[in-house]
Amino acid sequence: MSQTIYSERHKRLAELLAEKRKTAGLTQAAVAKAMGRHQPFLANIENGDRRVDLIELIDLAEIVGFNVHEFIDELKTDAEQSSNS
Repeated sequence: MSQTIYSERHKRLAELLAEKRKTAGLTQAAVAKAMGRHQPFLANIENGDRRVDLIELIDLAEIVGFNVHEFIDELKTDAEQSSNS
């Protein structure tokens, strides 16, 4: 299996996380603080420079206010559409 951190799917994950946060009207600093982290932590995730683990994804979903199952489904759908193009 190839590295995933710079894959198209990982890039889309980072984009979706940023979109969800912005739609919720939250700043990186506010979300990071709610997670007990500093703003660069979230910036690195959203820039695709850091992987997000499952527990962090669940925490982000709770803080930002999105359904983690729907988020994963959206990511899978986007990836499938990309591979069919």
